[in-house]
Amino acid sequence: MKVEHSAIADVLLLEPKVFSDARGFFLENYNKRAFRQATGLEVEFVQDNHSRSSKNVLRGLHYQLHQPQGKLVRATAGEIWDVAVDLRRSSKSFGRWTATTLSAESRRMLWVPAGFAHGFLVLSEHAEVQYKTTDYYAPEHERTLLWNDPALAISWPLAGEPVLADKDRRGTPLASAETFE
Repeated sequence: MKVEHSAIADVLLLEPKVFSDARGFFLENYNKRAFRQATGLEVEFVQDNHSRSSKNVLRGLHYQLHQPQGKLVRATAGEIWDVAVDLRRSSKSFGRWTATTLSAESRRMLWVPAGFAHGFLVLSEHAEVQYKTTDYYAPEHERTLLWNDPALAISWPLAGEPVLADKDRRGTPLASAETFE
């Protein structure tokens, strides 16, 4: 597994070893020992999630104030633009974001640590996203950071308006968002 640090060092881009031949390919989505050796991180995943979305759907920017979730994100069909925003006040990168394209073709994954808001925009006609989390979904603790907050200035690769859930449309700007120590 290859590991690259993003513009925010704690957010990692992971590229698994892929074994291809005339029949197709094989890869390990996750191997605890290989993940620990490549990243130096000891994490326990407790939940796997899978979503399917259409082009221009923007999901996020979500986080859980209590029971914060680290996420290992992968596009298993199509292509997404994946974004992580640092909400840890004690961090040098507080309020900054990093983004990368994930696709079924590249098979790369993004590690988003706890303490970050996370979201993605679907670039292809459809995309399926699977991600592992380090804590359980807790709707009572879920918060949404405003996807288009001018203070964040995230340069979403959009042509027109995104397709949003109501909770994402009503997200909270960073200046008034609940954050982490």
